[in-house]
Amino acid sequence: MSRVAVVTGGASGIGLGVARQFVADGYRVALLDNNPDTLESAASELTAAAATVIGVPVDVADWDSVHAAFDRVRKELGPVEILVTSAGIEAFDALPDVTREKWDRIIAVNLTGTFSCVQAAVPDMQAAGWGRIVTIASSSAQSGAPNMAHYVASKGGVIGLTKALAVELARQGITANTIPPTVVDTPMARHAETTGDFPGIDVIVPMIPLGRAGTPADIAAACSYLCSEAGGYVTGQVIGVNGGMYM
Repeated sequence: MSRVAVVTGGASGIGLGVARQFVADGYRVALLDNNPDTLESAASELTAAAATVIGVPVDVADWDSVHAAFDRVRKELGPVEILVTSAGIEAFDALPDVTREKWDRIIAVNLTGTFSCVQAAVPDMQAAGWGRIVTIASSSAQSGAPNMAHYVASKGGVIGLTKALAVELARQGITANTIPPTVVDTPMARHAETTGDFPGIDVIVPMIPLGRAGTPADIAAACSYLCSEAGGYVTGQVIGVNGGMYM
């Protein structure tokens, strides 16, 4: 029977790109997302391709919601063997404008949400003696970024967490790697562009050595390898799928 893969933030952007790839790879896929409208649309799109896909509402910042979502995945699809944590939010605030509430929300979704999803999935992987974890971080955690101290800190935490997971879980047949993208053409990026928080994809593209923005499919291709049998000797790594923007 095909493996069960969970993709958080799976209803749009990078997460949906990963889910499409996993369907092509033959996995049974659970899309976890907090947007019921896009979740239903994404699940319908993928099931139309004769894939086994379910959409599960979740708030990754809520531990009870996370564990309930994973319980449903186990009930409907089976034990979780592959996890990609793409759920995340971004924010743009100058340092003096980062309130306690803004800080707590970014950390709760991006870092704590990543941890709680991993914690919910890992027992299945341990029982199977096989597992794959890929977290989606951000190259801003490597290079820094203005007006994003809270976001950068959360994604830096994701990179550190992934390395800790890799060391702790390696002898149990479980790998953990992280992908920190730079500019990826997603609805989130386009929204930041329209609000003026981001200079624009067309402005940034000339700075990228490969001369184009990334796509969800680019990130998904790397996830596909890392989550395959062929990727079994890769763990604890920061895989820069970024067109050469950060080296």
